This record gives sequence, structure tokens and C-alpha cells, in this order.
Amino acid sequence: MIEAAPLIGLTLTLILTPYLAGRLKRAGIIGRDIHKLDRPEVAEMGGLALLAAIPLALAPSIDPETARALLVFLLFGVVGIVDDLTALKQSHKVVLSLLVAVPTAFFGVSSRIDILGHTIDLGILYPVFAVLFVTGSANLVNLLAGFNGLEIGTSAVALGFLAVVTDGPARGLALAGLGAALGFLWWNRYPARVFPGDTGTLSMGALIGLVGILGKVELYAAILLVPHFLDFVIKAVGVRFGVRKHGRTEVLPDGTLKAPPYPSFLGTIMRTVKVNEPRLVAIVWGIEFILGLLVLALHLSL
Repeated sequence: MIEAAPLIGLTLTLILTPYLAGRLKRAGIIGRDIHKLDRPEVAEMGGLALLAAIPLALAPSIDPETARALLVFLLFGVVGIVDDLTALKQSHKVVLSLLVAVPTAFFGVSSRIDILGHTIDLGILYPVFAVLFVTGSANLVNLLAGFNGLEIGTSAVALGFLAVVTDGPARGLALAGLGAALGFLWWNRYPARVFPGDTGTLSMGALIGLVGILGKVELYAAILLVPHFLDFVIKAVGVRFGVRKHGRTEVLPDGTLKAPPYPSFLGTIMRTVKVNEPRLVAIVWGIEFILGLLVLALHLSL
């Protein structure tokens, strides 16, 4: 039944997403698409479709491990909902993320981490590592965001490759997430008709981390989050040395993106290559796909 999970997830988000987008828009839960010249209003918090679709896709083949992982996935979705509705401070978001990730400490998986054929046993420290890993994964995906299809597209690529290198409950989670992400991406791709909101980005980021923990492929999940981590590091270094400024990415009359005044991974791409929004997103998807091929090559070689 696990093999049916991606098709179920895909079908559900294809159907649920436009329905929810309409309801959210009528309720005034909207955001401005600031990377368009006319800055259209787009339904926000569409990640609700992902929160519904992924558990339903796995319902026919649910087991205790999957149920525990889905609980954490849904709890991160709740944090996202609160953030979308109240605009949490970043520090509050991280604290709440740590709290909802606590069940990960009790998954009962092996405390050993495989790093390129070498095993490291974290012992009693592994539960702490698991909580931090899922929290970091969720917030990193939430950070590298803001362009049509970017977050969900990179998550789909990551989950697709993780599905190849895992089995059991981890593979089921990855397949369900992949299908649901692809269905949602149909509505979220350029020009987006719905945004995932933090509801979607935090939960999908957590799902990548959960697959890494359950499938004992922590290194592979970390490799797939390299662009997200680089974005965090570049921004953090900018803040540390006081070079970050207020401002946002500008859209020029021809649709070309002008990098924001503060350092970021996406800004680095914009300063290196002339891009519009679809091309920028395609470049990041391409980088993610190359990292996926690296993960696959490492997996086959070991």
C-alpha cells in the first residue's frame, strides 16, 4: 500500500489546494506576491492541503512509527498556522519548533549515525540530536523561501531522492510527501495561485528531517539541505558583521530580479546571473537535483 501513497497524496493536493485557496482568500488570509510588478493578492496558508493529504495518503498503511512521525509533522504544521496568523518572532518560532520536535527523542531508532561508511554512536545524546535535526530541517526550509514554487519544489526533489535511499516507514513518509508536494506545486508554481505559508514550509521541512531520522539517512538529508544551510550561514554572517540592511528583492520592468541589499544565497545567484523569478527557482531546483544525484551516488557506492 505504500506504493500508492504518492498517487493518493498527489490526487488529494490537486483537489484540495484550489478549494482551500478559494476559502482562504474569501476569509482574507492572503499575501502579496511581491516579486510581480502588479503585486497580486494570493491565498496564503495553503500548506493546510499538505497537512491533510499526507496523513490521508498513509492511512491505509499506518504503523506506530509512521503515526509518531505524522504527529510531529502535524505539530509543526500547527506552529506554522500560528505563525501565519500571528507573525511570530523568529526566536519564538524556533522555541515552539523545539517543543513540538520533542517526541522525536522517543522514536527509539538506533543512536548510530553512518557517515560515508564510518559509524558514530551518539549514545544518550542521539535523542537531543534528533530533536535538533528535525527542528533545524524545518526552519531551514522555512528560511529559503519567498518565490513561486521554491520551497515546495526543493522539498519534492529532496523527498524524491530520500524515497530512493530509504525503506519501510521512512520511505512511506517520503513517497507520500513527494506526491503531495507535486500536487501542491501544480498550483504553487509560477505564477502562484496559492502560497504554502509557514504552515507548509515548516511542516515539509520537518518531514525531510523525520525521514532522515527514521530512515537512518541523516547525512543524506543534511546534504539535501545544503542550499538552505548556506542561506542561513550567509544571512547569519551578514548580521554578525552588521552588513545586513533592510530592503527586499526588486523586480525591474523587464521582470529581472535585482538582489536585495542584504547577503543571502538567492541574492548571490541574482548578483551572479541575470534571472527572472522562474529562472531563479529553476536554478535552485537544479542545484537540489544535483545534490540528490550526489546522495544517490554515495548510497550506491556504499
